[in-house]
Amino acid sequence: MEKNQTMVTEFILLGFGLGPTMQTLLCGFFSLFYTFTLLGNGVILGLICLDPRLHTPMYFFLSHLAIVDIAYACNTVPQMLENLLHPAKPISFAGCIMQTFLFLTFAHTECLLLVAMSYDRYVAICHPLRYSVIMSWRVCISLVATSWTCSNLLALVHVSLILRLPFCGPHEINHFFCEILAVLKLACADIRLNIMVIFAACVFILVGPLCLVLVSYTHILLAILRIQSGAGRRKAFSTCSSHLCVVGLFFGSAIVMYMAPKSSHPEEQQKILFLFYSFFNPMLNPLIYSLRNAEVKGALWRALCKETLS
Repeated sequence: MEKNQTMVTEFILLGFGLGPTMQTLLCGFFSLFYTFTLLGNGVILGLICLDPRLHTPMYFFLSHLAIVDIAYACNTVPQMLENLLHPAKPISFAGCIMQTFLFLTFAHTECLLLVAMSYDRYVAICHPLRYSVIMSWRVCISLVATSWTCSNLLALVHVSLILRLPFCGPHEINHFFCEILAVLKLACADIRLNIMVIFAACVFILVGPLCLVLVSYTHILLAILRIQSGAGRRKAFSTCSSHLCVVGLFFGSAIVMYMAPKSSHPEEQQKILFLFYSFFNPMLNPLIYSLRNAEVKGALWRALCKETLS
């Protein structure tokens, strides 16, 4: 039996299980969306690096969010596109585990970055006179470094618990990437410890941060309502509403996937939720920030004018 448990060295991702024509069509659409994701986040990252007016804590956090979104897409989408064109092509066990580790790292990092961004907006609106003191560059760098470090360590815990499990078949993952719950279904051992750690991590990385974000925005909303100037109120609300859109999309889909009862969400519906969570969110984030943020639009306009003049 022990010999059989070491036989699985690769997995096959079943993907969406559609016909060849539909798979090719989806591959074309997803390739287009993938290009938009890389371009959109790349443009925001480039604007923040090149425009001195965007060298502020808010856009420092936004630049790291763009990096996470690009990494998200590069981690899952190429494998998904390859599976749509070549459904039976396997992924190695090591490659699958690495994909799981990276996905968890980027997901956790985005959660913590969104909390840092909400705190930044809280200080900017509720304590504007002390903003430069509270949100110093040292504090901003510490928050970002803590986000990346905690995310890597937590993902490492999940992967370590997976690696202790034997996988003796079947070797087909009913998903379009190596999502942790889909991988755990193939383990031929007790996975209750893994599930408990995942649930505890969800409370720590989803529920806790979401509560902090809601508390921050409750104070922000009260402060905005006290602003006498209509123009100032609109500017503050516009800046924060874009962040709230991202928070709602990210945390809403993540909580439904990992904390809702699984019996109410069949596997095919879960794939659609994961597709939205890991694919459409990174594509929508730059659109939300660029379309609803006057400073980003201004930086883009200045860059285009400079390029035209040169």
